Amino acid sequence: MGQKDTIFGLDIGTTKVSATLAQLGESGIEILAMAKVTNTGLRKGQVVDIGETVSSISAVLEDIERIAQIPAQNAIVSIGGAHIETISSKGVIAVARPDGEITPQDVDRVLEASRAVAMPANREIIHVLPRSFTVDAESGIIDPVGMTGIRLEVEAHVISCASAAVKNLVRAVNQAGLQIQDLVFSPLASAEFALNKRQKESGVVLIDIGAGTTSVAVYEEGDLVHATILPVGSMHITHDIAIGLKTSIDLAEAVKIRYGNALKDNVRDVDTIDLTVLDPKELQRPKAKYVAEIVEARLGELFLMIKEELSKIGKDGTLPAGAILTGGGSQLNGLVSYAKQSLHLPVKRGVPLAEYPGNVDKLDDPTYATSIGLILWAMGHQSLTEISSSPKKMSFDSMEGVVGKAKDFFKQLLP
Repeated sequence: MGQKDTIFGLDIGTTKVSATLAQLGESGIEILAMAKVTNTGLRKGQVVDIGETVSSISAVLEDIERIAQIPAQNAIVSIGGAHIETISSKGVIAVARPDGEITPQDVDRVLEASRAVAMPANREIIHVLPRSFTVDAESGIIDPVGMTGIRLEVEAHVISCASAAVKNLVRAVNQAGLQIQDLVFSPLASAEFALNKRQKESGVVLIDIGAGTTSVAVYEEGDLVHATILPVGSMHITHDIAIGLKTSIDLAEAVKIRYGNALKDNVRDVDTIDLTVLDPKELQRPKAKYVAEIVEARLGELFLMIKEELSKIGKDGTLPAGAILTGGGSQLNGLVSYAKQSLHLPVKRGVPLAEYPGNVDKLDDPTYATSIGLILWAMGHQSLTEISSSPKKMSFDSMEGVVGKAKDFFKQLLP
């Protein structure tokens, strides 16, 4: 098996780096290896310690190669963080051919026109995602190629990020010995893992709760209609517990995982937590309800922010397919019930949309949702030949191939 037969999804998060290596085939993917390691080099999705981030990436790469017994040299890498912004844009062109038939080249030009948005010098465009096309007066068109008209328009989402954040991320990945095949906005990858076509058509919100941030992506009629990253994650709950119980961060994390509950009404007043089970030196026995109150207070802040995002686009409480929770923070006890009450929507945890052969013992672990989604994204938006070919040359001082790739991206989507 050669390197050209595999693809490596690398998700660099605030507290962990997770990775999935898969073998590509005409019938789908086979999982070869999955691994994750702790990481302290990021804060709210941005690299703040390159050395620590490089060390974590190198460690997870070593684990992957040990399990799979083959090298990984290039990767599809997720990018997140509160610095990422999405805006709507429109592009308009005149159809080039005299007979008015729309060609893929026309689509290229109109997408390029939609990139002409006012963008500060310190920001880079990483995705241009079309919502729909309009040919003359006919709107709502998914693929205009082959149609006839004089004027072609596109409504698109432009996703941008801070240039410095991208360069630091690329620098860390390169120094760990990997080349970047593509950068993908993390909610788009998570959606590939957790959302099916019917949910995207009906209307659904994906809520990916990480350690330092929470990603929110709303789909309707098959298209992404809104995406954002909120600066609150599960680690904030851990910090609140540490302050409330006057304990270490590590013990607070263990308390959250083992005893935390999103709904204080589900916890009896008489229940206490014996901290000596987790740390023999901790003699206090806090009330379980007190811990639940701490958890619920922070969740109240997070879900208020989510509701505000849904209200901005008129989707608060009006998404038929409800909300799908993923990410490490989604495992909190009682969270599904809390989210139902807060969002007034059906809610469930995200699960893999398909069964994959291979080394899949960790497939149900939500911390791998994005790294698996990166592989699915690559398979859905690139041909096997393009995935298997030599990776794009990327470095921290040359961003060609990282940003401004919408033109090539959409060529792959068109027949």
